[in-house]
This record gives sequence, structure tokens and C-alpha cells, in this order.
Amino acid sequence: MTEIQPYAVVSQHDGFEVRLYPKHLLAEVDVDGEFFEAGNRGFRPLIGYISGNNAGKSKVAMTAPVIQAAAGERYTVSFVLPSGMDAASAPIPTGAGVRTRVVPAGRVAARRFSGGADEARYAANAAQLVAEVKRAGLTIIGGPYFARYDPPWKPGFLRRNEALLRLAD
Repeated sequence: MTEIQPYAVVSQHDGFEVRLYPKHLLAEVDVDGEFFEAGNRGFRPLIGYISGNNAGKSKVAMTAPVIQAAAGERYTVSFVLPSGMDAASAPIPTGAGVRTRVVPAGRVAARRFSGGADEARYAANAAQLVAEVKRAGLTIIGGPYFARYDPPWKPGFLRRNEALLRLAD
């Protein structure tokens, strides 16, 4: 069973929920390409990292979600590392462009939706989330990012996807 990144639901709103995520560690890489293509390009070096392409040749359990965020003209694709792992215990990346990053604990607005991983679906849900969060009077920090919880072979109507926004505390 794949570990899912832990969080606590703080409040429910019309069309989204506010979650509190604990401090966590990401393995991430920046890639070029269109939205869908960038997700695939970023996945390869990250799966290599958790499969042993790292300084210790250590394997790391796959977790969910896989995160994708726009970074200027590029995308950052990230794996959430297992909850018991911290910066000191994580294997040192050796793959081109792979790095680890600590994300501090914080509040996040999340809008859950199903379906395939096409850019239009993510963009529409992100726009709706931004509007709903602003309507609720919450302060957004940064741009939207996206989470995919399921493998690509799972039927679209069963897939769990999310548009996310970091919130001020």
C-alpha cells in the first residue's frame, strides 16, 4: 500500500478544504515541456532516485501524491518522501537535477477532482480554487500546484487529483 502524505483538515469551505500539513521532505526536479510532457519527464529521474540512483544506492518507498508546479517557463515535479524521512536521513541525490527540499509545516487550500491529467482540467480547478479562497477571505502565498495520487493506468473517473494553494498562517 502506498503511503499518502499526512495532513489534518482544519476547515471545510464551499468547494475546498483547508489542511494543515506537517513539515515534510520532497525530492524534486525542474523540467521543460508542456504540462503533461513535463510531468512525464520529471517522473523518470525521481523514480530513479527512489529506486537507488542516489549516493547510498538506497531504495525509498513510493508515496503519494506526485506534485507538479509551474516554475516560470518550466515545471517542478516532486515526490513526497516517506513521513519518517528527514533531510539528514534522505539519500543524497546523484541524478541530474534531482534535489531534496524541506517544506515547513503550513496551511494549504485543496480542491479535489477526478479525471485524467490534462492541463485544461488542472487549470480550471486551480482558477476555481483561487476564486473560492479569495471569496473566503484567505491569503494565498504563491501560485497553484497540483497533486496526482494514482497511477496512469487507473481509470480517469477513479483518479484522485487536487489543485492546491499555500495559505498564510
